Amino acid sequence: MEQNSPLPSQDWFQETFTHYDYGGQISAARAREFGRLSGITYLDHGGATLYPHSQIHHFYQDLAENIYGNPHSGNIASRLTHDTIEHVRCRILQHFNTNPEEYTIIFTSGCTAALKLVAESFQWTCAESGESRSRFCHLTDNHTSVVGMRGLSVPAGALTLPVNLDQIHRDKNTLHKKISMAKEENCRIHHLFCYPAQSNFSGTKYPLSWISDIKLKKLYPFSRIPGTWNVLVDAASFVSTSPLNLSLYQPDFIPISFYKMFGFPTGLGALLVKNESGHMLGKKYFGGGTAASYLSSEDFFVPRQSVSERFEDGTVSFLDIIAVNHGFDALERITGGMQNIMQHTFSLARYTYVMLSGMHHSNRSPVARIYSDNEFKAPDIQGPIINFNLLDENGDIVGYAKVDKLANLHAIYLRTGCFCNTGGCQQHIGITNEDVKNNLKAGHVCGDTLDMIDGRPTGSVRISFGYMSTFDDAQTFLKFIIDCFVKQPVCFDKDILSKLNSYGTMKEKGDSWTENFTDEDIVSVREVPSEIAVACSQGVEMSPYQRLSDNPSEWNKNPATSKLISNGSNLVTLTNIYLYPIKSCAAVEVKKWPIGKHGLLYDRAWMIANHNGICLSQKQEPRLCLIHPYIDLEQGIMTISAEGMDTIMVPLEEVGKQYSLQVCETKVCGDRVKGLNCGDEVAGWISTFLGRKSCLFRQSSDFQRVMKKHKQVQGQSLTQSPSLSLVNEAQYLLVNRASILHLKEQILQRGGSCDLNSAEALTTEELIHRFRPNLVISTVRPYEEDDWAEMIIDGLSYLFQIVGLCSRCQMICINQGNGKRSKEPLQTLSSCRDRKMTFGAYLFHQLPATSVRSAFLTVGSQVIVKIKETPAGQ
Repeated sequence: MEQNSPLPSQDWFQETFTHYDYGGQISAARAREFGRLSGITYLDHGGATLYPHSQIHHFYQDLAENIYGNPHSGNIASRLTHDTIEHVRCRILQHFNTNPEEYTIIFTSGCTAALKLVAESFQWTCAESGESRSRFCHLTDNHTSVVGMRGLSVPAGALTLPVNLDQIHRDKNTLHKKISMAKEENCRIHHLFCYPAQSNFSGTKYPLSWISDIKLKKLYPFSRIPGTWNVLVDAASFVSTSPLNLSLYQPDFIPISFYKMFGFPTGLGALLVKNESGHMLGKKYFGGGTAASYLSSEDFFVPRQSVSERFEDGTVSFLDIIAVNHGFDALERITGGMQNIMQHTFSLARYTYVMLSGMHHSNRSPVARIYSDNEFKAPDIQGPIINFNLLDENGDIVGYAKVDKLANLHAIYLRTGCFCNTGGCQQHIGITNEDVKNNLKAGHVCGDTLDMIDGRPTGSVRISFGYMSTFDDAQTFLKFIIDCFVKQPVCFDKDILSKLNSYGTMKEKGDSWTENFTDEDIVSVREVPSEIAVACSQGVEMSPYQRLSDNPSEWNKNPATSKLISNGSNLVTLTNIYLYPIKSCAAVEVKKWPIGKHGLLYDRAWMIANHNGICLSQKQEPRLCLIHPYIDLEQGIMTISAEGMDTIMVPLEEVGKQYSLQVCETKVCGDRVKGLNCGDEVAGWISTFLGRKSCLFRQSSDFQRVMKKHKQVQGQSLTQSPSLSLVNEAQYLLVNRASILHLKEQILQRGGSCDLNSAEALTTEELIHRFRPNLVISTVRPYEEDDWAEMIIDGLSYLFQIVGLCSRCQMICINQGNGKRSKEPLQTLSSCRDRKMTFGAYLFHQLPATSVRSAFLTVGSQVIVKIKETPAGQ
């Protein structure tokens, strides 16, 4: 083991996991084929794997050298396309160790389309008697697209039968089986059972032996239901990293998606149909290429004979099919085959699983709760997927949204939520049906970031390895967990770590990495706190409340601070006003500024879009912060400047040739917005500076964008929704200077810095700029703003209402002075304030019916706030 390292070395790993790597080629292949991954740890191969450079190169070279016509035509170019498609069909079957005599390939737009095809064309039996009706049976641990088949099976008369893993077992009641067999001598009812070869939630590999056992009625509950069972195996997740041998296991239907295997193409999948089961798929609609003969004047239609010709309506996506051929070439060239991929990826998954499951906080509480049906002992029962939730030192779950944000900050790409598998999520996390319904009422929908409701998780975190994943990927992930979520010093359970030297793909060896540890059951590795020592030795600005607890709820108990908490209103001061005329570009600081109908006049009235019309932010283009707009209200112009560029001017109002006939639409935070393209001249200026084709987009004055979410004020609903500019959430963002200072101290105590330079560069103003507020106020205590409901600013006759706290992301880690990224302050923010990821408050106003320019905000104004009312019983 490396000295001072809590994790094993790569040399030890490769000596232990002898099936890792492809004959020592992974490092060279990674650099040659996946250079774009430099500095990135990609762990979402279960969502989509990555395409190699050579696959794309050879594919486009193929297109450049050949003419591929419509395969339904008869010319030479079309025959080339037809023959290539048929070659790819054979190659797919060969890849799965079968042949055209056994299986037929039907190309679809993806696995989901293949599942839908089966659901709408399966020969469901419908009768009044329950025993005479088809069953659509599925494992509860299934992808949404499988469960969704019931939307077509139920109207066709089938009964739905969801089953859990523990409900499937050998039927030992021989007498009942004989009675059942006798009943079905003349029974012609057809049933369909669907299950995944590999769970996309946990990576569990379900037995392929089920296929024949179910058909032969050896398993309960299938043995108790008269009729014939057909089996569909969802292989989309399985075949991405495991070999599927259809000469040994022969389901009736196998849907797949090719982007899971190759990364490209993304709009192509297939349904493999066992030829003797093809008659189970009927069809009503017929499209181009599927008819042997038909009449348009009467109901006469004869389908083509082959299964693929009957079901491939219209022209197949033939160029994508050609890309599949190059995908197979690249996969075999880089890895040597699926058996090597399975062993390689499982080595990484097993190592990561054991290290994560053995990892503990300093108080010896576990760091992670892993959702698995096995202990990753062998690749025939477990795929390279690890699903988990992280735990803090008190045993409380860390919300998956927070993990996702910090992972993105560290350039680690993983996936969170329920992964389109509600059944798997319920099974492992313990979410009941009632919980799912209540979570929906609370506002949680699939794919959102509402990760905790009433202290319970709504989903989890998933990492998954692909054929080009490396030991460095696993190690980077584990170091990320240790650095960001472990109460130091990190500890490891020695008994669990001893499993690294046993099972499956590992070399039998006498020495163990755990032998480097003491005889303690739990071993710890302390980190050298040199960065903290350096940070604390610097002369830095400190606030008068530097020793306050991180938990604001503790301030009430502190005699030194309790007197600062007002039972009524607190008087605070407005210290800074910022507007951002161009979304995600530099701020304009003002002393006095008019209020418009959307907030500060001209705040986020413009945005920069890419060549596809998609809004750019600093997340994608950090150099946006180096573009400096300036508003001249008297001249009616906005001046835009940047280092090394001549200044350029844009009119404030929608007049002049720049805006003529260039109306366009785009989206901001999911909202449709209508605006005007500001013309080629400014587009060229921005494109030159950013080095990418871009344009300037101005929100149209006649387009009304309203705030989606707003709260009631003093128990009354608002008469109208607030009007928004191109902001993300609300008209104003407010931060508290006291909160900034407190966070700054926390960063220094952790030994962090908001810049690549020393802690001396960590100024209060620089931190304020990172949070990009409109209004900065100064109070006595930090985080007072979290408890505010309303505020009145001196000189204005109307209220500002607080509509929520701002949930922060990696955008605050961009230095607004130079566009460079760092890990602070998000990393520290995630570890303090009871691990909240919020900072600052959203505000909106309701303007009176008078002129929108009659009101001004002025620095130095006094602010009176109203505290939120505590609900009765709390």
